[in-house]
This record gives sequence, structure tokens and C-alpha cells, in this order.
Amino acid sequence: MVPFALIVLGALAAAVAPRLMARASWPDREPVLALWVWQCVVAGVLLCCVLAMSLSAAAAWEAVRGNVFALAPHGVIEAYALGAYGSWAAPLAVLLACGGAWTAVVLTREVRAARARRKRRRADVALRSPLLPGEERTGDPLVVLEGDRAEAWWLPGLSPQLVVTTAALRRLKGQQLDAVIAHEKGHARARHHLLLHCAAALAVGFPQVPVFAAFQDQVHRLVELSADDIASRRFGRLTTALALVELNEDRGVFGPHPAQCAQVPARVDRLLSPAPRLTPGRRLGMTAMAALVPVVPLLITFVPGLSALT
Repeated sequence: MVPFALIVLGALAAAVAPRLMARASWPDREPVLALWVWQCVVAGVLLCCVLAMSLSAAAAWEAVRGNVFALAPHGVIEAYALGAYGSWAAPLAVLLACGGAWTAVVLTREVRAARARRKRRRADVALRSPLLPGEERTGDPLVVLEGDRAEAWWLPGLSPQLVVTTAALRRLKGQQLDAVIAHEKGHARARHHLLLHCAAALAVGFPQVPVFAAFQDQVHRLVELSADDIASRRFGRLTTALALVELNEDRGVFGPHPAQCAQVPARVDRLLSPAPRLTPGRRLGMTAMAALVPVVPLLITFVPGLSALT
């Protein structure tokens, strides 16, 4: 019963993976590897649903079967015993198809909301940095705004920009500003905003699925750790930690009851007291094992067809 096996595998991965990752201590040491593992797990869960839907729909409707098995020999179709799926094939296929359609809807909605937020922020930046008479906006990658709060953020898009306030320029000393720029460029080069959009869409669309909620929480934390590592490799851990302190000191995040950005103190502690990285061999092994997670549903799906060809 391949569809049932795929659904059980997907449900098992969705329930167990967040617990295993929460107990592990290595993600803080290897945030890039942790992001790769999370993406492989989520891809495996989604792939289980897509493959189960395809087989169920092929069993329920002849037209779908002709498309799914268009290039397969006749013996392969018989190996899947589609006629034995029974009356539950159509409801299961419709249910999974509705889940896929809802995923597309929430992802589209998240992309549109992100574009609207980015448009509002660009309009706010343009309003706070008016052009002088005769001056033209050239889309410079660095924009300096007058502001009493030390802030720096990256605006993704066709012409990405790094926005820094004058308060941040006054507070950041030496190479601290360079570390902040390297941090934000690390986000841009890794396309972290796309990963954040996907995680938010899945968590909002399926709030009861543990793996999607955990994926959203962990992605927000891991992308920041990853960007911190990029900056610290170029300008040192102490410089990057001091830049984080200067940017967030006035927000109350280092008090006994931080109101927001509660992960900033943990990021500073991590930079000042780094744990040893995993060995290259272990990193390579974990990367390969994570890559196998989406492969398992494919193996389960193709085993009957391959056995019919041998």
C-alpha cells in the first residue's frame, strides 16, 4: 500500500524531526548545515504528500492514470495494483489536492504581503531621504537615514539596498560597521528572505503540523546565526559581537526581561564563547544523510515499478 506508506512516512517525519532537532546541540555550531537539514525534512514531507496524491488520483481516475504512467510499460502499471485501492482513493486524492492548492494559496499570499511590506519600507526610506534639487535617485546600495535609533537592515529586491541610520554610524566604531554590512550581505547572498517566506507560508497555512511551525521558528534563528558567522569570519567574533551590542543596547534586550529580540543576547554569547565546529567528515556525512530524506519517498514509490521490470 504505497500511498499509505508515504502518508505514514510523512506524518512520522513531521512529528519526530522537530523533537530530534530540538534535542540536538549541533545546530548552533553549524547553522548552515541545520538549515539544509530542515529544508530536506520539509521537502521530504511535501514530497510524500505529492506522491501519495498522484498514486491515489491515478487509481481513482483513468485520465490521471494515463498521464502519470504515460511512459511506463504495462507491467509496471499492474505492479501498483491500482484497481485494489478501493473507494478511498478518490477522497484521499481530493484531500491531498486541496492541501496542495491551499499551500499554493498561502505561499502566493505570503509573497504578495512581503512585496507590499517591502514597497512600504522603500517608500518610507524614500520619504526619509528626499532628493536635493537637481539630484536623481540612482539606486545606490547604501542609504543613510537620519535617526535617533541605531538601526541597519537590508532591503531585498531588484536593486537591494543596505539602510543605516546616522545613530548607527555614530555608535559603530572601527570595523563594526563593516561587520554589520557583511552580516546583511550574507542574508542577501544566501536569499534568506525567500526561505523565510516559504517557512512563514507553511506555518500559517498548516499551523497544526509541528514540522512547519518548528521550521519557521528555527529558520528565523538560524539565518541570523549564519549571517553572524559570515561577518565574524571576515572581521572577528569580538567585532561582530560588539556591533550587535551597539545596535541593540537601547532596545532593552540585555535586561532581565527582554521585550523583543530575545535571541540577541544568545547570539552575542555564542560569538564570544564559540563552541568547536563539527569535523569536516561529520559535516559531509550529515549533509549526505539529510539529502537522503527526500530520496526515501521516491524509493518507496518506485520500488513496485522497478521490481516489475526485473
